[in-house]
Amino acid sequence: MTKQTKEGKIKSLFNWFKKLSLLKKSLILLPLIIVIIFLITRGGDKIFYETEPVRIGSIREVVEASGTINPVSQTEVGTQVSGTIYKLYVDFNSPVKRGQLLAEIDPATLRQQVLQQEASLMKAQSELTNSQRTYERYQQLYAQNFVSKSELDQAETTYLTNQANTIQAKASLAKAKTDLDYTRITSPVDGIVISRAVDLGQTVAASFNTPTLFLVAQDLTKMQIEVPVSEADIIKVQEGQNVTFTIDGYPSVTFKGVVNQVRLSPETVQGMVAYTVIIMVDNPELKLKPGMTANVTIITQEKDDAKLVPNAALRFTPKSSTEKYRSQGIWVLTKQGPERIDIKTGIMDDKNTEIISDQINVGDEVIIAETTNAKQKKSLFAGPQRQRRR
Repeated sequence: MTKQTKEGKIKSLFNWFKKLSLLKKSLILLPLIIVIIFLITRGGDKIFYETEPVRIGSIREVVEASGTINPVSQTEVGTQVSGTIYKLYVDFNSPVKRGQLLAEIDPATLRQQVLQQEASLMKAQSELTNSQRTYERYQQLYAQNFVSKSELDQAETTYLTNQANTIQAKASLAKAKTDLDYTRITSPVDGIVISRAVDLGQTVAASFNTPTLFLVAQDLTKMQIEVPVSEADIIKVQEGQNVTFTIDGYPSVTFKGVVNQVRLSPETVQGMVAYTVIIMVDNPELKLKPGMTANVTIITQEKDDAKLVPNAALRFTPKSSTEKYRSQGIWVLTKQGPERIDIKTGIMDDKNTEIISDQINVGDEVIIAETTNAKQKKSLFAGPQRQRRR
């Protein structure tokens, strides 16, 4: 195609455009103008950063869990004999003293057994007395050669057998009397009845597992919370750590306690391995009731003058960065641009992390996000990233 031909076509196209109406000219030029503006404004590759200053503040690391409130010391009161509940002397919440009668089992059958054992003992004693006389007489007769040695031995055997039967009868009588005493169920400690598992006329059966009839709490002003803590958190929990907790009955009240024991025996709770932590709690106003659920916060670490940065700063990495870092670090926005600094961390909560490295100073602007929208961000920078500071 010759140069004249190209110029002719351009001139023809220009004449055609001049003949168009103003509306058609606008429809053709507007997209071109938009493309030109876009190409002009997209240059520069500016990146805008959202930052937060490093500050001094308070921070605490906690372990949260739920547990059950129980008395520190509670005693199960059962029965060692079977029978029918004959009398009840206490009910729920009844204060009791040590040795106080709580209930009685019908003693009629056991009284009869005592009488039978007394009669057996009397019979055994009578036979023993008779066999003793016979043995002593045979000893005299044997000395005069009126009876044989075998007859003397037989008399001795009878005497010794009756002696053993008497001892056995005495033991049986003592057991029958003891069983009769067991029909009187008494409290082994001072306290308050928090549970009653029997009613008047109910039959109880004593077996290898003694049935629990009453549960007596010794002191409700001293309570404990049994809290299952997961295996991931238990390494943070130690005896003596402070605890705060709430209960549904008093949602606006925060109670306090202390970790008293971390039990080493593991338990599986809903497929998760957990360890029981015992928390001691004072209960002077008796607001806490046995069996209540406590929402527990164990304070494992806390500091009032920690150097803090948002947790988002530890997660941030510039999109343009492709290097994989072996050490933990955060990005600080300086006048020269973003700079990565290696750090060591301390206490962490759900919002902030303590920085214990000297390379980070209070007031440094740490980067927590980046964007291309400057209106939503606090700081901006356009330029290369700096090498990290160690």
